[in-house]
Order: sequence, then C-alpha cells, then structure tokens
Amino acid sequence: MKLLLGDPLSSLKGIGPKRQDTLTSNGLQTISDLLYYFPRRYLDRSLTEQIILSQGQTVTLVGNIIDSYLAHGKTSRLIVGFRTKNNERINLVFFKGANFFQKQLTKNLNLVITGRLEYFKGFQIVHPDFEILDPESDSKDSENLLHVGRIVPLYPSNESLKREGLDSRGFRRIIGQILESKLDIPEVLPKKIITKRKLLPRSEALRQIHFPDSLESWEHACQRLKYEEFFFFQLLLLYKMNLRRQIQRELWPLPKSESYNKLVSNLPFQLTTDQLNAIESIKKYTSSDRPMACLLQGDVGSGKTLTALSIAFHYTDNNIQVVFLAPTEILARQHYYTILKYLGNLPFLNVELLLGGEPKKIRADKLYRFKNGETLIAIGTHSLFQEDIQFKDLGLVIIDEQHKFGVEQRENIRSKGKNPDILAMTATPIPRTLCLTLYGDLEMVVMRNKPAGRQAIDTRWFFEDKKPGIYNSIRKYIEQGRQCYIVYPLVEESEKLDLNSCISSFEDLRLNVFPDLKLGLLHGKMKNLEKSKVMDDFKKGHIHILVTTTVVEVGVDVPNATVLVVEHADRFGLSQLHQLRGRVGRGHHKSFCILLTNKNVSSDAKDRLTALCETEDGFALSEIDLKIRGPGELLGLRQSGLPEFKIANIQEDDQLLKEAREDALQFGEPGSLEKNEIRNRFQEGRILFTN
Repeated sequence: MKLLLGDPLSSLKGIGPKRQDTLTSNGLQTISDLLYYFPRRYLDRSLTEQIILSQGQTVTLVGNIIDSYLAHGKTSRLIVGFRTKNNERINLVFFKGANFFQKQLTKNLNLVITGRLEYFKGFQIVHPDFEILDPESDSKDSENLLHVGRIVPLYPSNESLKREGLDSRGFRRIIGQILESKLDIPEVLPKKIITKRKLLPRSEALRQIHFPDSLESWEHACQRLKYEEFFFFQLLLLYKMNLRRQIQRELWPLPKSESYNKLVSNLPFQLTTDQLNAIESIKKYTSSDRPMACLLQGDVGSGKTLTALSIAFHYTDNNIQVVFLAPTEILARQHYYTILKYLGNLPFLNVELLLGGEPKKIRADKLYRFKNGETLIAIGTHSLFQEDIQFKDLGLVIIDEQHKFGVEQRENIRSKGKNPDILAMTATPIPRTLCLTLYGDLEMVVMRNKPAGRQAIDTRWFFEDKKPGIYNSIRKYIEQGRQCYIVYPLVEESEKLDLNSCISSFEDLRLNVFPDLKLGLLHGKMKNLEKSKVMDDFKKGHIHILVTTTVVEVGVDVPNATVLVVEHADRFGLSQLHQLRGRVGRGHHKSFCILLTNKNVSSDAKDRLTALCETEDGFALSEIDLKIRGPGELLGLRQSGLPEFKIANIQEDDQLLKEAREDALQFGEPGSLEKNEIRNRFQEGRILFTN
C-alpha cells in the first residue's frame, strides 16, 4: 500500500491504538508530523577503522559471535564472545536481561556493536548498542542499519512515549520504516528557488535529516529545511498583508493638519530629525487607497507618544476617531495626561480615558460619546476590547508596546473600525532579523535619537556591600530637590527565590534607612485608585523615594526623578533593565542608574550588566540580548506571536531568512492561497507551486 504524507500513523506497522493515542497526545498524528519530528542531536557511530584498539575508546565494530555463557558471582551476567574482522576478541557483558540476550545473541550471528572499551582480563564492552546484520549482506554495508554503523539520530522523548517503546531506538524504527516505503513526498518549492539557492530536493532533505550519510549531507538537509520554514512563514506574512490591502480605505486622513502645525509651533522645544522623518514616512503610507500598517520603533525617551499624536491630528482634524491602546493602566493614564498637556494651547478636542472598574453611569456616557463620534481620541487598556464598545468612524488604532498584546486582541480592536490604519509602537528595539520574522507585514519606521537636552545616564554596577554608600548618595540628591526610584523584582517574599520583596523592603527603608523622608510604595497588586494616587503624589514631588516593581518599566515620565536603583539586577533581562533605566534621564539634571547584585551572579548576568553599563543604545543592547537569551524569551513567545520553528533559528540563520523573504516576494503567490494552506502546505504537500 502506497503511503501519503497525510495518512494517520496507524497506517504504519507496529502502531496500534495505544501507541497512536500516545503519539497523538504528543502532537504527532500523521506521517508528515513524524517526518518533521527532527532529531535533537546525533551520535557518530560510523564503523571504527583503527587496527589497534585502546582502553576508553568508543568504537563501532563489525564482527560475529563465537560463544556465550552465564557467569555467576556477586551479580550474574551474560558474557558474549565477539570477534572483530581483525580477529580481536571482545567480551560483551550484559548484567540486565541476561536470559533474553542469551537467546537473541547466538553463535555465528553477525553484528555491528557500539560501546566504550574497558579492560578486564581482556577487552570488554558493558551493555553495548548492537544491530544484527543480514547474513546475506555485505557486513560493511551500513545502508540498512538504524542504530549503529552510521551517524545515529537521537529523538526527543518523554515518559509517556518511552512507556510505549518510543525512545530514540523506537523512533528510528518507525521513521526508518517510512523512509524505506514507497512514500510520495511531493516538492513544495519552485524549481527556480531550488536551483537559485542550491537546495536539496525535499525528499532527500528529509532522508538526510534523519539518517545522514555524512556531516556534509546533514548540513545540506538543514539548509533546505530551514529555508523551507522561513519561506512559508514569509508567505504567511505576505498573505496577511495582501488580505488587509484587499479592502480599500474608507476614511482618509488629511494630508495637512492645522492642529499639528499649531502643536509644533507651540512646543517649547523642536522635534528631532527622527521624529520629523517618522511623521513624514507614516503620512506617506497613509496616502494610499490601502490601509496603512506601520511599526514605529523608538528607543527609550525618543518621543514616540508625541510622534503618534502628531499623526493622530491628521485624522481628528477630519473627524476620524483614533484609539490609543496601552498594556497597563499606568501607561494609559500617562498617555492621557501627556496628550492633555500637549493640547493645552489647542482648540478643544474631546479625549477620553476608559479604564476598567469605572462607575456604570460614567462608563455608559463615555461609550455613548464613542458611538456617536463625539470622542475623537479614546485612550485605554484591554477595557477597549469589550463587545459593547462601538465607534462611529474609527480610522486609526495606535498600539503602544504592541508585543504585549496577542494577535487576536489586535484584530479585535481593528474590527471596531472601518478597516482602520494601524500604528504599532514599541520601546523595545527589535533586531532586524526578528522584525522580518514577526512583523514582515508591517512597514518599519525607526527613531533612534533622543530630544535635545536629555542627559546621558550614568549606569554603574555594585555589589550589595556598597549599599550604605548608595543610600548616602540618594539622600544627597534628594536634599538637592531630586527624587529616586528603588525597584524590586518581587511583590511578596518567595521561598524559592532568596530575594527581598518590594513590600518588606519598603517597610525597612521607611522605618530604618530613610525615616525622615517620604516614601511611596507601588506594585501591580494594588488597586487602580491606589496606584494612581501614589503616581500622582510622586509626580507632584510629595514622595521622595518610590519603592516599586516593574510596573514602572514603561511610560512613566517624572523628569525630576534622577536616581534609579535596581535591586537584584541580575534577575532582570537586558531589555527590561534598559526600559527601567529610561525612567530617569528625562529632564535636564544628571541622572544615575545603579545596579545592585550579590557577588555570585551567572556569566549571562555578567554579560547583561556589563553591556548595560557600557552603552545606552537600545538597538545595540537588543542585539546583545538576542544572543544571550534567544528570541522567544526576549519578547515573550506567547504574546509576541513568535513562531516556534522546528529547525530554523532566526538569530543564527539570519542570512537564510533574508533570502527566503526575498524569494517569497519574487516567487510567492500568497494572494491566491488560503491562510491555513500556507501554514500547512510544506508539511502536507497538498498544494504545489506551478513551476
């Protein structure tokens, strides 16, 4: 019977109902799933050619059994005499399963064995791996061997799989069975790409990834399969882009905005070159009859909020509504007050802040103004996703820290408008390779420079024994009229992590270290009104030292705060530390970021803290962070939508990713394919390119 990629695994010999259920529960349902279940690593068990054997050497040898016997002593064991082709005797010793192996390993049987040579009254190997050779075959022909005599794949497994005999040996058997069958593995890449990129055919790549003939053939297989993953993911991004562009623009922003011109003329400072260029670039994208989708990347303190507001005015001047979406209530309030500050000298513009837990009457009034178009800028958090929220003419959605929102959430807010434009913003500089993977369907706009007058932040790393001196420095700057943050990684004591909590440390600082100063406490478990009250008091200068967690990581703007102390800094990621550092240095005063750790920190933590002390360039730090932590941890795999590639690595294979995107743009036909077809196409092989 001819096998197909989409056939269930029950089509294979040795896969009964119980095994099939176990495989299904581990995400393996079809023959295609199994072929794309790649080895985690390999052992080189190629035949040992050396004539002289030595103790401690791991060898793979061909030979035959000359005798076997049970030896009794403190522990019974089976001794199997094995003679190599060079006439060396090696004893194969089995402590477990002696009776089973005595029946299986009979005299004159040809074997290939692998194991570590030991010396005890002659050479011996304890519990070797072995494979019985067909007596008719050439003993040096390793083509039909699975477990020894070749480069052997080791597969990921777990307890449930192992109970069904599906350890590496078990997977080798069933995958070997598939590859030896008459399986039709159709090609899914255009011939032009295979020729241009010198890629292996798909069927050969799958064979070599599981049972490579050599290191070189394995590398060629990896290259082909990595490219395949990148290519089809880029097609998916292009599909999303084309799908969005199929619906023409309904609401047109004005090419010129009087409100924007007044805003710029009334500012007490000049916009940076980066801000002006970003505004012009985004305006250019809005001039098309297709909806705009941009990602505005700006380092900490580069002025993204003002840039986004400048764009928003081109919509509100034409009575088109704008939504400002933020991941936290603190950041939403920050945007609200910042926008009101900028609107101070402009004609009245109805701006609303919608948060969870508001009184029903107040909330209902706001929703009415959203629906009839009276509110032109709506600012909020996840509360804006609720079903009862409707807009009259929503034409622009601005999403701050957009990687903290899931894909479905972003689509939810878009569905409330008339195919609105999207301006996604992030203060986490993202390496270009990661952008091509995550946001290949968005136009990139980058802002690197900070507004004039911003002071460089002096960043220093100290051990805990320097804390008394640091507290003296904090007191000195507070006496000069400045304010300070002290940041902790936890809210409550943790038995697993030997860290001071934010709450207990606040009490100690308030009672024992700074009893004469005003301290405030801010953390994520406080009620919204409590958090707002603390932040307002800190902004007004009523609080000298704010003891807090990472709720202040993004968006909090207090120019008078010039000292940031991060306790247990080695517990934070590099991008997170960079975001926290951005809470100071926002005014004209000299600012400091103090990193505190104990003396026992990991090598990765040393790399992170050293890098932070050496540069303020968020883009350079993001590249370092990507190398240290990898893409998934850098952005948060689940929220960011980062694909879990089976074999490709967006950091190590960045050149391959660029080539795949180039080819997807040139050869792909995403407009004619369904989303799920693109997603599954390279695994199932049901839809092929027209070559």
